[in-house]
Amino acid sequence: MTDTKKVTFGKPKVGGAIFAAPVGTTLPKNAVDELDVAFKNLGYVSEDGLTNENSMETDKIKAWGGDVVLSVLTGKEDNFSFKLIEALNIEVLRFIYGEDNVEGDVATGVTLRANSKPLENTSLVIEMILQNTVKRIVIPNGTISELGEIVYVDEDAVGYEVTLSALPDENGDTHIEYFKSITENV
Repeated sequence: MTDTKKVTFGKPKVGGAIFAAPVGTTLPKNAVDELDVAFKNLGYVSEDGLTNENSMETDKIKAWGGDVVLSVLTGKEDNFSFKLIEALNIEVLRFIYGEDNVEGDVATGVTLRANSKPLENTSLVIEMILQNTVKRIVIPNGTISELGEIVYVDEDAVGYEVTLSALPDENGDTHIEYFKSITENV
């Protein structure tokens, strides 16, 4: 039976939606437990929200005569895209450019070096509200695979458009999702 109460939308959780920590940080095992202190809040995300491209590639095997008789999984990508718009958030700068390439803070002065040094992989936790349900996406091992243009204009926030590739963990999982019904504001 259909149920309109199960139709939902995704809103960021109050206080932040995307948190990053070094790979190896203790990951949450449910939708509501407190995050390890190593997870840093990456601040506001643009109104475009979060996109998860969780796509499979297959080869279709055909029999003589043209009937498809087998579909073989040849690859699977799990990518997350979002635009971080707190351009003055030191944690955002460290996430985008690498921990070793950002020194100082905005109050006393920041030195940021853009270079071709490889970025460290990161663990991400994404938290959102789906009507009366909290949803948490845990990415144990992610790497920034694409960074969009950084645009400086009068009419829009400066931001960092990120595509993050979720890589398999020791269990072969690229991400884990947790849900829990809630009754109070989260």
